[in-house]
Amino acid sequence: MSFLKELQNSILIADGAMGTLLYSHGVDRCFEELNLSKPEDVLHVHQSYIQAGADIIQTNTYGANFIKLSRYGLEDEIRQINKRAVEIAKQAATPSTHVVGTIGGVRAFKKSAHSLDEVKRNFREQLFLLLSEDVDGLLLETYYDFEELKTVLQIARKETNKPIITNVSLHDAGVLQDGTSLQDGLSQLEELGANVVGLNCRLGPYHMIQSLEEVSIPKHAFLSVYPNSSLPTFEEGRLVYGSDERYFEESALKFREQGVRLIGGCCGTTPEHIRAMANAVSHLKPVTEKKVKLPKMEVITTSNNPTPEPPLQDIVKERRSVIVELDPPKKLGLNTFLEGALALQQAGIDALTLADNSLATPRVSNVAAGLLAKEKANSRTLIHLTCRDRNLIGLQSHLMGLHTLGLSDVLAVTGDPSKIGDFPGATSVYDLSSFDLISLIKQFNEGLSYSGKPLGEKTNFSVAAAFNPNVRHLDKAVVRLEKKIHCGADYFISQPLYSTQQIEDVYLATKQLKAPIYIRIMPLTSTRNAEFIHNEIPGIKLSDSIREKMALAGNDKEKARQEGLAIARSLIDTAFELFNGIYLITPFLQYDLTVELTHYIHQKEKQRTERKIFHV
Repeated sequence: MSFLKELQNSILIADGAMGTLLYSHGVDRCFEELNLSKPEDVLHVHQSYIQAGADIIQTNTYGANFIKLSRYGLEDEIRQINKRAVEIAKQAATPSTHVVGTIGGVRAFKKSAHSLDEVKRNFREQLFLLLSEDVDGLLLETYYDFEELKTVLQIARKETNKPIITNVSLHDAGVLQDGTSLQDGLSQLEELGANVVGLNCRLGPYHMIQSLEEVSIPKHAFLSVYPNSSLPTFEEGRLVYGSDERYFEESALKFREQGVRLIGGCCGTTPEHIRAMANAVSHLKPVTEKKVKLPKMEVITTSNNPTPEPPLQDIVKERRSVIVELDPPKKLGLNTFLEGALALQQAGIDALTLADNSLATPRVSNVAAGLLAKEKANSRTLIHLTCRDRNLIGLQSHLMGLHTLGLSDVLAVTGDPSKIGDFPGATSVYDLSSFDLISLIKQFNEGLSYSGKPLGEKTNFSVAAAFNPNVRHLDKAVVRLEKKIHCGADYFISQPLYSTQQIEDVYLATKQLKAPIYIRIMPLTSTRNAEFIHNEIPGIKLSDSIREKMALAGNDKEKARQEGLAIARSLIDTAFELFNGIYLITPFLQYDLTVELTHYIHQKEKQRTERKIFHV
């Protein structure tokens, strides 16, 4: 009998965590590989859950796909691992036990790590392997990315009529990662053909019950729930879950009241948890009607920090725009920095940009420096934000802080790896890629945090993204730009360019894009500076003629200065004709260089305007 028929009149019990038990036995590696090397351990876990009262057990295949197994060099063992997993589960099963093939989610919060095409290929391979072993159904679990779950569900539904259980995972009670309500999300899964819809992982019983209070009983599907045993603590280098069995026994009764008909467990749960829940509800009839609690409506207001000027992407579309990078100093004390900010503001720049510990070298916080520049020099500040130094928690906190301070111009970048900086042993975080960070900022502009919960206000960030044309295949770099535009990038800032031909090539390759581009130009200060950039900065190469010109200046600082400015002016002349946006980098806080180049750009613009008037 299909377990769907049993669910029509009964509450069924599913198993609990596989990894938790295997870990408790001293196993700390790829759990799915144990299907081959230690099948008896996997068999014992299955048997323990069945003895505890589980009606449905899942195969040990959560991560038995190409993407996850390749992390362990096991991608060639996919077929054997999945095949053996089903065999072991069926060996453990009694005549009344149902075996479902488990396929876990791939995307977590780093959505851009795997494209949908990669997800589809990855899923199809494992799906066909499990179906060929004639499992009783499928369990699609731990999907934070709702787009991924809907995509794979549609694939599975086309390939089989077997029952499909789909479990989403939440960061916060009642709402999916993209802001979709749990009620709406489960309804969409039901419409796409899922037979059982529900929750698993991340949250314990308390928050899952709270979430289900806002969910109606589906008309054509059943509700499921697989809670964690609790929020984990970190003890002696490993995650430890608490929560006793009596609490789970009480929680199972509350799950039943919410209309749940399939109850299992996730991280931290053991056969004792499953036994407690089975004892509580397996003999009870399911609830067929419930009063749904209306979700609390949170009002999202428009930002109280409106941008005083149009966003930079609008400015650069309409007229010539100059923005200048002036990095905070590596030492304490901001007098020179603030003098430079004031001089550049008086020179007529549109924004002062501040890097986020460029070249992985610690500097005064760009937020602190940017706020002071705004207050003391009336500068509009464009704050760089890297994925290197902050995890997902820190990035969100940082964005909320920027919004609170009224700093709404942001450049989202990956960030130079820490190994190239002053502290090569420091950790590079990279929880998110620059693509993910752009999407996160745009989600903030909708008033939603990463978890999908309302922020209370909509932010009004204008998001710049980096563009590196210093690559062998420019067309591939342009494809990255298009992906960033899809993620929400408003405009781009190029890496430094030192060739007029390269500037022309960039124009031809990007002129079809709607998002404007600022061309970055950095004046050289000496032959040593030129050689360092040419030989040690990844992706940037200077022409032989430029290096020769700087070398001829020798140790004469003034001659080197003038030569560096002459080279920069030549590059500006080309960029000026093709792009509205010019981004100047101030080397070593020598703001007199970028002030002079700013005046040069404005003078060129004035001359062009005068010529137009004369011709009219």
